[in-house]
Amino acid sequence: MTLSALKRRARPFAARCAWVVSALALVASPAFAHPNSGLGVGFVSGFTHPLTGIDHILAMVAVGIWGTQLRKPAIWLLPVTFPLVMSFGGALGVRGVPLPGGEIGVAASAAILGLMIVLSARPPIAVAAVIVGSFAIFHGYAHGVELPKAAYPLAYGVGFVLATGLLHVTGIALGLIERWPIGVKALRGMGAGISAVGVYLLLGLIR
Repeated sequence: MTLSALKRRARPFAARCAWVVSALALVASPAFAHPNSGLGVGFVSGFTHPLTGIDHILAMVAVGIWGTQLRKPAIWLLPVTFPLVMSFGGALGVRGVPLPGGEIGVAASAAILGLMIVLSARPPIAVAAVIVGSFAIFHGYAHGVELPKAAYPLAYGVGFVLATGLLHVTGIALGLIERWPIGVKALRGMGAGISAVGVYLLLGLIR
């Protein structure tokens, strides 16, 4: 596939991402008007939280890469499924609903999603969405239980969904190198690294 053809195929998805990010930014814009308020604390805390944990970052980037490997409709379905289900998990965390094995689920997501990239696994789209959605609950729950007391839950949620979406877009951008032979090997190397970090974190949790 030529570079120009690749760019043409990427434009529709890029447009969807831009629309989603713009919409979320408009919703979140009041957070910056009063940075010392609960609204501002909520948005900033929510946006930065996914960026402070290597397990969160790697898992969310892995979702984007794997979606690219699976191609349409997974390239957009998986990155949309993750934040939606993650929001549900976040609500459980905010409400204090018990969810056993939360940290283990987060670490396992990096290990397993990385392995999916290494294997270039191509399960049915419904199965892939269930795998991603199951892990999203644990990630959302971890965000929810760490909601600052002074923060607004809605602004916090918008923040971490926006950050998650940007990490997915990063993964998709990385996944596009699969179009070239050397890119396939590079992605498998990335997947191996993501999985190795996930296994390391898992071992630290279960000792």
